[in-house]
Amino acid sequence: MPLLFLESDNCFESAQVLAAKIDKYMRFGQRKVKDVDGRGRSMWRTRWWVPDGRRGDRPHPPLLLVFNRIGPRNPHTVIAQLAELTERHWKGTWYEGGFHMYEGKLPIVATGMKQLKEHGPAGAVFRRFGRPHHRTLIEAIGNPRSEAHDARKQAEYAARQREHQEELRRIAAQHRAEREARRPVCADCGTRFTDERWKAIEPAGWGSPRETHPHLCDDCKQRVIIAKRQAEQAGPEHQEHDQAVPEKKTGRWFSRRT
Repeated sequence: MPLLFLESDNCFESAQVLAAKIDKYMRFGQRKVKDVDGRGRSMWRTRWWVPDGRRGDRPHPPLLLVFNRIGPRNPHTVIAQLAELTERHWKGTWYEGGFHMYEGKLPIVATGMKQLKEHGPAGAVFRRFGRPHHRTLIEAIGNPRSEAHDARKQAEYAARQREHQEELRRIAAQHRAEREARRPVCADCGTRFTDERWKAIEPAGWGSPRETHPHLCDDCKQRVIIAKRQAEQAGPEHQEHDQAVPEKKTGRWFSRRT
């Protein structure tokens, strides 16, 4: 708990006197000073560090009223009157999401010394003005309904994000399957083309070299090219060998002497 103001009452003062004190707390919370950037800032924030909180739900530091039943006044009656007299200070703005926002308001929480002795400071003995039930101090000064609303919204957003990502994965898988169905197959060995080979046989721009064996994979293409080169190299050798062998003359081998 970053900051909490405490007011103790022995049940001697009237609700009107306590309301005047709460007016002073409210004026203190509303007091502004210029920050280092020249803009107005709550004076109390320059003395104590408190998280900025949610925009639209940044109340003043909460005030805890502890009633010690020593004097003649009934604390239950005083609290009811005090809540009515100070409603303008603590009452929040209702939102359709089922919660209040307390921008610029003063959270006021009441408890009794007897309850604190019986249940301790961590017990559910604190009742905030405007709320029907006793809660722990953290719950009383907080805004659990707003937090629950935010948690629901975050969960809904996370669920939508998961659905969106799942849809993207499904579409990507479908595109991959469709692409694989179009992937060329080697006419010789039946192997599917690699991505590089597939890209190499795709039509290029004007003036680009034309793929010589678009129906073959890389390995089969290389074998065909090597076989063709070997055949071309073997052709001239056979021709030279044929020219080196003398032609057989018709008739006898030895000519008649003249």
